[in-house]
Amino acid sequence: MKPLVEERPPHQERQLRNGELLAMLSLIMALMAMAIDLMLSAFDEMRATFGLDPTSNDVAGVVTVFFMGFAVAQFVYGPLTDRFGRKRILAVSIAIYVVGAVASALAPSLGLLLAARFVWGIGAAGSRVVATAVVRDLFEGVEMAKAMSQIMAVFIMVPVIAPALGAGIVAFLPWQSVFWACALWSVALWLWSRRLPETLPVDQRRQLDRADIADSYRTFFATRPTLWYSISSIFMQSVFTMYLASSELIVSEIFGHRSWFPFVFGVTAIGFGVASLVNGKAVVRFGVRTVLNRMLMVLNLCAALLVIIAISGSGQPSFWVFMPALGLMLSAFMFIMPNMNAEVMQPLPHIAGTVSALSGGFRMLGGSILGGLVATRIDVSVTPFAVAALVFALFSWASAYVAQVE
Repeated sequence: MKPLVEERPPHQERQLRNGELLAMLSLIMALMAMAIDLMLSAFDEMRATFGLDPTSNDVAGVVTVFFMGFAVAQFVYGPLTDRFGRKRILAVSIAIYVVGAVASALAPSLGLLLAARFVWGIGAAGSRVVATAVVRDLFEGVEMAKAMSQIMAVFIMVPVIAPALGAGIVAFLPWQSVFWACALWSVALWLWSRRLPETLPVDQRRQLDRADIADSYRTFFATRPTLWYSISSIFMQSVFTMYLASSELIVSEIFGHRSWFPFVFGVTAIGFGVASLVNGKAVVRFGVRTVLNRMLMVLNLCAALLVIIAISGSGQPSFWVFMPALGLMLSAFMFIMPNMNAEVMQPLPHIAGTVSALSGGFRMLGGSILGGLVATRIDVSVTPFAVAALVFALFSWASAYVAQVE
């Protein structure tokens, strides 16, 4: 593939080749994953610090509250990126990200930690909106889906490495050190992102007024594929949020393999990466929508299998049966989410920032609420997780079907 960024108009002050561009966008998107995955191994220390029961999943709030801040902020970032450009908003969002990370590290109570995590999520939201908008600025159709898959393949290295890195940090330093590490990493990434060209020309920027914003929002809700694929992604995110919020408890407490958690989480993430790479080739050969539809079917079959395994084991099946089945189901996400994002963004290139914000905001807000509600009810059995995963998968499949009805 030729370096598309070098072919952009002369309004861009720098040029990046595709490899550096996609790697940079991957790590910008991964600021969210870094803020979550690095701290998962510290949940036990958090429970001890805040006087919680060892089996309590109250600390899952640091995941769900983060997602809520992440979701709400996207509704604001969207119009801002379409008005002021991508780079300015990225710089502001990273600054808020650093404030949230530092405040989390200094929080003396669980309540204040949750408040700081909400702020942290607000900062992370801007990076996601900007990265997705930049992809839409530079790619379209199959090339956009392929670029998203390549980004996800690099992005997925964070959940592979982060839990083990977090466990290593916690082994030698206070658990709050994982938050300081996130702050330092985001500053380093901001310095690198200064090489990113501005991909939204001044003459294509929208006015920041009520009428213009309202028109963009109406266009989003009136575009069937964009709206219904966004609704479908809410249920997909619910499963993923549920997994992130409860994976440590499932592996450490329900299955009793506490020391294995970073390894199990990392192996699952490797499956994500492999799936992303395969998806990049599959969409070129079969088309975005074909791959999306088939993998939604696979996801539902895997979720149904997970329910059978959970019920047959009375909520405590064999670790060696349940976890591979869970990993297989989650790998289907990497075929679905990049393609679903491409289908959401494809019809509305002229309001890419707003579409990215609304779709991402609804996905994260709905997913954090639904997934978080289930996660808090997982304590001694994996059955609630499996049943909820199947229900969410079915709703996602149905919404995607509606998106394709002409």
